[in-house]
Amino acid sequence: MPLLTELHIDRLSVEDRLLLVEEIWDSIAQTQQTVPLSESQQQELERRLRDQEQNPDDFVSWETVKAATLARLSL
Repeated sequence: MPLLTELHIDRLSVEDRLLLVEEIWDSIAQTQQTVPLSESQQQELERRLRDQEQNPDDFVSWETVKAATLARLSL
């Protein structure tokens, strides 16, 4: 039996399911355990780090991205 059905999660409203997802995500973030990266994730991380080291000025800061996104959303 699928876990969603077994736990009756499928009976929750979309809003309640989203809240549940958020709570689950927060509980995972609070643990001190790390989730091992797959080989492809590790390779991509290494590629991005090399790219950043080779092109340190070729980036957009989080502050700039956030401001542009909020401006575009008119928030």
